[in-house]
Amino acid sequence: MKYLAYIIDILGMVTLVLGIAFFIKAKKQVKKDKDNERKTIKDNKAHVVVIGGGTGQSIFLRGLKKITPNITAVVTVADDGGGSGVLRSDLGMLPPGDIRNCLLALANTEPTMQEVMQYRFEEGGLKGQSFGNLFLAAMNGLYGNFETAVYKLSEIFNITGRVLPVTLESIDLIAKLNNGNIIKGESKIPKEVRKQKSKIEEVYLEPKDAKPLDDVINSIYEADYIIMGPGSLYTSIIPNLLVEGVVEAIKGTNATKIYIPNVMTQPGETDGYNVLNHVEAINKHTKENLIDYVIANDEIIPDNQFEKYKKDGAKQVLLDKKQKIELKNMGIKVVEGDLIEIKNDYIRHHADSICEVINNLALSHDYDRAR
Repeated sequence: MKYLAYIIDILGMVTLVLGIAFFIKAKKQVKKDKDNERKTIKDNKAHVVVIGGGTGQSIFLRGLKKITPNITAVVTVADDGGGSGVLRSDLGMLPPGDIRNCLLALANTEPTMQEVMQYRFEEGGLKGQSFGNLFLAAMNGLYGNFETAVYKLSEIFNITGRVLPVTLESIDLIAKLNNGNIIKGESKIPKEVRKQKSKIEEVYLEPKDAKPLDDVINSIYEADYIIMGPGSLYTSIIPNLLVEGVVEAIKGTNATKIYIPNVMTQPGETDGYNVLNHVEAINKHTKENLIDYVIANDEIIPDNQFEKYKKDGAKQVLLDKKQKIELKNMGIKVVEGDLIEIKNDYIRHHADSICEVINNLALSHDYDRAR
């Protein structure tokens, strides 16, 4: 329990941080009229559920909140690596990292507060741990419930929409490789895939009957649009879909289902995958064709701009004519565009570009829904 003493100390800081946060919230209220001028979807009536986890989801949410306030982010809790994994093991709590990133992506706070929450300690027993993770851990200890802790932080940060862990149960992600070996632990899977030189055949949860949050299921049924991704296919997207009842809810709703595949393959996870391979993996794990629309990048990146990615064996995830025909035969429509942002040598989705596509082509209803 090496973090317990730190958490107790941080509880003492919570009051101060709460006071600062509520001051910021009050200050933001003064700007309400200006906020109402932002671009919206269908007069803010469309409800959007975003299913995923990791960096891709949080980046996308930053763009999405500019065009609609009615957002529910459903976040995987299978992470067992890094600072989140340490807190999960030491305190018996759900991993806070992806939840923290989504809360901050949807937050309406001053930049200084964002910087404080993302700050990582560089020395001592807390080395590598983020203040935001510890703050969420402190709130979890204060209220004795992870769901309540997330809700309270949502209020403190005055977030646009809401953030929900897909389940409150402690779950582990298990992968079966093509060579038959079983790997337990989300953080270990990519490493073992590369070490054993054997691709992922399937992933599943332990326990297999993990129950979702009621609000997750209710949000899906109430959604007008369900967006899966962007994010890691096997470790961020699919784990949410494996929680009991989630696929049934998605299938049972009239919402338009949109999938956004990553722009680059992930070594140890989706080596050699194209867009169709991503879709097929989702269908295989859900036993359903859940997708109405795929939004894919068609911008070709010059080789010299992703040199370090090539060294790891990563390639662009692209579509070709054959894939488009296969997707059409599956009843899936494709929207392509220049969706890439290169920042500090990192290649990722450009959140505003994706949201422009969604706003103009999907959420505007200017198309025939794929049925």
